[in-house]
Amino acid sequence: MTVQRGSCTGRRPVHVFRGIKGVAAGLVLAAASFALAQPAAAAPARHAKAVAATPASGYSVADFYAARHGAPFWLAAGSGDAARTLVGVLADSKIDGFDPDSYGVSALNDALREAASGNRKAVARADVMLSQAFVAYVSDLRRDPGFNIVYVDAQLRPRVPAARSILEQAANAPSLDAYVRNFAWMNSLYGQLRQALVEKHYASEDERQRLELNLERVRALPAGKGRFVMVNAAEQRLYMWEDGMPVDSMVVVVGKPKYPTPLMAAYIRFASLNPYWFVPPDLAAERIAPNVLRRGLKYLDELGYQVLSDWVPDPQIIDPKTIDWKAVAAGKKEVLIRQLPGPHNAMGRMKFMFPNTEGVYLHDNPDRGLFQEASRLYSGGCVRLEDAPRLGRWLFGHDLEWEGATTEQPVPLSPPVPVYITYLTAMPNNGSIAFFDDVYGRDKARMAANDQGSGSGATVASGSGN
Repeated sequence: MTVQRGSCTGRRPVHVFRGIKGVAAGLVLAAASFALAQPAAAAPARHAKAVAATPASGYSVADFYAARHGAPFWLAAGSGDAARTLVGVLADSKIDGFDPDSYGVSALNDALREAASGNRKAVARADVMLSQAFVAYVSDLRRDPGFNIVYVDAQLRPRVPAARSILEQAANAPSLDAYVRNFAWMNSLYGQLRQALVEKHYASEDERQRLELNLERVRALPAGKGRFVMVNAAEQRLYMWEDGMPVDSMVVVVGKPKYPTPLMAAYIRFASLNPYWFVPPDLAAERIAPNVLRRGLKYLDELGYQVLSDWVPDPQIIDPKTIDWKAVAAGKKEVLIRQLPGPHNAMGRMKFMFPNTEGVYLHDNPDRGLFQEASRLYSGGCVRLEDAPRLGRWLFGHDLEWEGATTEQPVPLSPPVPVYITYLTAMPNNGSIAFFDDVYGRDKARMAANDQGSGSGATVASGSGN
């Protein structure tokens, strides 16, 4: 059985900066209906390669235009400033860690000038070039950002959509210009953090780099309107997301710096009522053995601890009198302990499970005082919840009843809800950006790696980190 631990901590914002503004758009370009005629000839090789990599049957840029009977998209009368907005975003793509030249920004500007004449072929050519550039850019943004994220469920790993799907999602937006301006194909945090970089909402080079790192981390979060839980370990706060925005939140306790809560994506599959706490052997040595030596074996009875033969569903209960507790406290002997359900149980009344090899989960906790602390880094890696019943109501749509429940009673969650444990040291906050302490040193390590990589020509977005 995997060693299981508790969790959670957090810091208040160090700095808060002024609101994030919108980016101005430009010229309106419109064109009449057109037939697709030699669109790829002037497209940069990067775009042609991206399109070629798309599944051949029914999913390409050409298939998108065929379904529209050749009608323009970016340069249609109802698309407003979308074309110029897109070119502006691509021109600033260095902010995302990419090379603007790879999207053919200069060629796109030339094509738009030619299309301004209204020439049917020029409009067709420019429109397809814009679609190819957009597909390449979205594909880059939707790739797994790295950062040593543990994807417990492979379905939650970011995947690059097919070209046609990328374009159809944009075509279904109420406003194409707003869709591009707000980065609506990404999690809503992405556009806000990126805008902070565009408008230089940072006080130092360190904060600029931290914004860039968090911009990368946010790429692992889902877009769309589905429900999911987000735990920000740096902030020590949990958010419940629905319809593309957080609808509720609570403070949490996360791992100590020596037991950092890992970055993870998984499905919450069930709740467990009246849970045991399986005490990690190192915590048995640090916390339990010294109390046994001070207070005697009655300490174990008072708090409901049992010594076990091993981590199996029906273990043998060992007489604690047979244990050399001095050796346990000194770290010379390992002992396996579980805590029975009850008022003292470290798991509280319930835990929310997404089975994983890290032994991490979300759980209730009877030690309420920790949730009042400004910094909540007290657990062994798991996430302790300020209000577990409230999270249960949101997940299941009703109260989870534990009266009369058996020990470790599972309550299946159907459909399962994703949980993303992330590490955002910069977060949008009511139109501003809040910066949080780098409690696990992950920013520091990544920035040091980036500094070394920049000396050998590596880009900010390359590689994986902590």
